[in-house]
Amino acid sequence: MAHSRGTNGSKLFMIVLYMVAACGAIPIRDLLDRASQGSDKLHSLSTTLTQDLDSHFPSTGRVIMPRPSMCHTSSLQTPNDKEQALQVSESDLLSLARSLLQAWEDPLVALSTSANTLPHPAQGAIFNKIQELQEHSKSLGDGLNVLSGKMGPGAQTISLLPYMGGNEIGQDRISQLINFNFLLSCFRRDSHKIDSFLKILRCRAAEMLPEMC
Repeated sequence: MAHSRGTNGSKLFMIVLYMVAACGAIPIRDLLDRASQGSDKLHSLSTTLTQDLDSHFPSTGRVIMPRPSMCHTSSLQTPNDKEQALQVSESDLLSLARSLLQAWEDPLVALSTSANTLPHPAQGAIFNKIQELQEHSKSLGDGLNVLSGKMGPGAQTISLLPYMGGNEIGQDRISQLINFNFLLSCFRRDSHKIDSFLKILRCRAAEMLPEMC
């Protein structure tokens, strides 16, 4: 993974983007703001869904639920904290966000399908929120595709992270709840990463180019 070559390199990169925007080719300010708002909505929804599930989750489930390292996106190398993320180039941050988002297309379908018969008192509300996740995820993905097209080949690179779980998450009540909760916890973790990467992009742009605020 390529890293930024210091503050000057990042500043020059963002200034070039702004100059393109000023010429009317692309509203960079709007794209970054909307992307950040979309990622924030995704993470907020996933957090609310996790809270809904926690209200009716078997105690044994917390013991036998798979570890985060079992998430299908764990093979993607991402910054461990904000300090590391700040050292990553703009194009690589966007590439990471796009890779994570694309990796959830099939798993979100699995969650939506399973939510129809999930043995949970709030099943209807959970199903509706999963539908919202799918809609916001697609909208954010479309926006990031447009943004990546303006940031060069690096931002357009996608790391493939195939989901092999299928749409069936369990044969019995306990396994359904555990696997559903695990898959959602993985999405919540990744949505937080996506949100963090896009907010760093937006803040970096605002820092380099105050006119964009």
